[in-house]
Amino acid sequence: MATLALITSTGMAADNKKAPINKPEITIEGGRLTPEALWAMGRINSVHPDQTSGLIAYTISYYSIEENRSTSWIRVCRDRSVKGEKLEVINEFIGHSPAWHNGQLCYINADGQVVIGEKVLTGFDKEIEGFLVSPRGNKIILIAQVNTIPSTADIYPDLPLASGRVVNDLMYKHWDEWTETAPHPFLCELSTIDSQLSTINCVDLLEGTPYESPMKPFGGVEQLAWNPNGKQIAYTCRKKTGLDYAISTNSDIYLYDIETGTHTNLTEDNGGYDTNPTFSANGQWIAWQSMERDGYESDENRLMIQNLQTGEKRFLTQGLETNVDSYYWKNNNSLVFSAVWHGTSMLYEINIQGKCTCLTTGQYDYVPGGNIGSTYYCLRHSMREANEIYSFSSTGKKSKTCQTVGQIKTPLAQTSKIQQLTDENNNIYSQIEMGTVVPRWQTTSDGKQMLTWIIYPPHFDPNKKYPTLLYCEGGPQSPVSQFWSFRWNFMMMSANDYIIVAPNRRGLPGFGNEWNEQISGDYGGQCMKDYLAAIDEFVASESYVDKDRLGCVGASFGGFSVYWLAGHHDKRFKAFIAHDGIFNMEMQYLETEEKWFANWDMGGAYWDKDNTIAQNTFANSPHLFVDQWDTPILCIHGEKDYRILANQSMAAFDAAKMRGVEAQLLIFPDENHWVLKPQNGILWQRTFAAWLNKYLK
Repeated sequence: MATLALITSTGMAADNKKAPINKPEITIEGGRLTPEALWAMGRINSVHPDQTSGLIAYTISYYSIEENRSTSWIRVCRDRSVKGEKLEVINEFIGHSPAWHNGQLCYINADGQVVIGEKVLTGFDKEIEGFLVSPRGNKIILIAQVNTIPSTADIYPDLPLASGRVVNDLMYKHWDEWTETAPHPFLCELSTIDSQLSTINCVDLLEGTPYESPMKPFGGVEQLAWNPNGKQIAYTCRKKTGLDYAISTNSDIYLYDIETGTHTNLTEDNGGYDTNPTFSANGQWIAWQSMERDGYESDENRLMIQNLQTGEKRFLTQGLETNVDSYYWKNNNSLVFSAVWHGTSMLYEINIQGKCTCLTTGQYDYVPGGNIGSTYYCLRHSMREANEIYSFSSTGKKSKTCQTVGQIKTPLAQTSKIQQLTDENNNIYSQIEMGTVVPRWQTTSDGKQMLTWIIYPPHFDPNKKYPTLLYCEGGPQSPVSQFWSFRWNFMMMSANDYIIVAPNRRGLPGFGNEWNEQISGDYGGQCMKDYLAAIDEFVASESYVDKDRLGCVGASFGGFSVYWLAGHHDKRFKAFIAHDGIFNMEMQYLETEEKWFANWDMGGAYWDKDNTIAQNTFANSPHLFVDQWDTPILCIHGEKDYRILANQSMAAFDAAKMRGVEAQLLIFPDENHWVLKPQNGILWQRTFAAWLNKYLK
């Protein structure tokens, strides 16, 4: 077992390990955002206010390009906003996953050990990925991987160096790994012996099963919760294996009774995803996020609650027609959640009767953190700024003004002026000029109204002519909200003197269920018409757009969009960039790991000749239109991407070269669907910019 790495008062490691990465100093020349400046930014990831102590913890990461690694810090702070000051940092630690227990900070340190208050937890012999301390502090849930599939060495002990894997069923790969283990929750008692905190009597709640809790690839401890009475644990699990697992999104919320050891399925009547349970403080209610339809991973993500005494269930957000992205209980009678509507993600408060109030406004995205009394703490970002921590207070009154969200009106709460509590990246912002972001409502080919974000370069001059990029969103059902990305960064693109056109085309949430769902089974249809309508209207109406210097870029479904448009753009564009895109739809149907996605979005299997939706999907595969390719294209992919395999980009590149079309291939052997390593990130930005500059400038 790893030992605790002692951290000195200067924040340096006291052992022989690499020194932690602190906030870097950087000088930016030219007043424009650079890839190096992006990677020098501190990345605030979460904020955790504590009712008991009144303190606030938040997590932040710093990266070193030279060392090609990062350090995650936890900062403990006092709120000095009443004095007009920022958060006062009173302590910091290297670690992650902070949580509060009775005024004590708990977290996972640099060695992967759980720290509770000032004590390091010992006695558990597996690598800990997450934890939840019980309300009384006498028990703890620890998340750790267990083996679910025998290795080759297990099957053939005389072949310990054999690298081959024998596969007998789906899902044998997921996101960026071979699925040989599953995360399980271990319930342990806590014991203090000779002033040392240790685990005893640990029980695997899923002992002997191959099921996951939390669920891969992105689930964490938010998928489990303690009942405040300390007698029950709610957990998320999809109790399926093999092909059944690969084609289904039907996860459920289970209630584990510690005394009897029984597991009760609370959501057996629902067919889709049920995730992220939490209890009200009095233990009367349990809430969770829920999608209704099995196999549809982009179904409306609803906020549900159930009375544990009567069994009554309520669909709290009925009529909003948008996703509840994250939430928490404010008190026993109300919850706070975030949701996207018309290209921005706002905070809302809803009581257990379903009355909803909007808490925030503006051209931003908000992420809920928590409350201390009547003060709300949250993260806020936009296309012009990375995450910072903000707070505001409610007066308890409602404004007469209402925002219409979906089919209902949400009154605006009367709150204090929102206050910025951190300014992590002012050292960078103060040296550069950001572009501006303007919303633009456009008319689509079928007469609908579509919100498009237009991003202008710094020092924009309407008397000049600018090259312009059409941005194609991935997902396919991920919102083009006010997101800040450290790769697909609009300020980075605009800093190179490009205008960016980013449409909320068909198939994006935040515009009602009909708009969001239209894309399924119609990949080459209305969404592509929306893209072309967006760029054509903008080019036709604005004299500062150089129509002879248009580019088109995108990743994932955006990469598919680029490949498809390359065969249908009628010479609009002079350069394309596709990252992790689908090139051959038939191969994607078989190669992707989450078959429920392929079944739902493609409409079925390509060999089902009587399925008109599926046949239309595969007839629109980009590889079938390579004969129309005539424009330079850059193809980018990670070889650890098991969602869309790297051979898709390799095939697209090969096709372009064999067609005599100028092409370039950027392959990352050690990256997945994203680019996560600093030097790879810099390489991505430089290659991206060089390709566009070559053909559009």
